[in-house]
This record gives sequence, structure tokens and C-alpha cells, in this order.
Amino acid sequence: MEQGHFYHVYNRGNNKQAIFFERKNYIHFLSLFKKYLSDYIDVYAYCLMPNHFHFLIKVKELPQTTTVFETTVVSKQLSPIEKAFRDFFIAYEKGINKAHNRTGALFQQKFKRKQVGDDIYFTSLI
Repeated sequence: MEQGHFYHVYNRGNNKQAIFFERKNYIHFLSLFKKYLSDYIDVYAYCLMPNHFHFLIKVKELPQTTTVFETTVVSKQLSPIEKAFRDFFIAYEKGINKAHNRTGALFQQKFKRKQVGDDIYFTSLI
């Protein structure tokens, strides 16, 4: 994700199943989103539905950093914002799995993101 650019970030539950089971799950999701990502992004709009979510975000302009995080799963390096997204999703998934006595993946796959390249797409997201 590039600094200064808008993105449509979205994902859905594994097998199109719910990712929010009760009202407090929505609140917890937003709280974790803020905790992990507020240093890196500004949120312009969002929509949380029982089995999926959408965010319209803008990546903040941040001072240059050389911090890179290694992952053991795919031996890939993550930028700080990629690590923040990963940590956010892991934290939410662990909390839901524990609270609802479930195991396995909550989300269908890694979150999707599309760069918002024009005003028409930007407006339609809002």
C-alpha cells in the first residue's frame, strides 16, 4: 500500500459465514482496527455487515523507516502497515474463536485491497 493513496479494503467470512455474531463483536472489531491501524491510515467510510466488511481508507504519509518484519510462514517481508493489518486480523480472529468456542480461520483469505483510482469509484464507495 502506498502512502497518500486511497484504498478499498474488504474481506468476508470463511465460506461466507458470519464474522460478527453479536453487537459487541462489531464494537470490538472497530476498537482493534483503531488500536492496530490508526497510526498508519485515516478512515473515510466503512460498512460492517454480518459476514463481511468494507473500509475506504487513505494511507498516511509517514516518515521513512527501514523497519521490515520477517514472516516465518512465507519467508516474506512485511511493511509496518502490512504487519499492522495482519496483527489486527489475528487479534480479532483469536478473540472471536475464544468467545464463541470455535477453531479455524474466521476470514476467507487475506484481506483484499483495491487502490481507488478515480472519483467515480471513490464516490460509489461512500
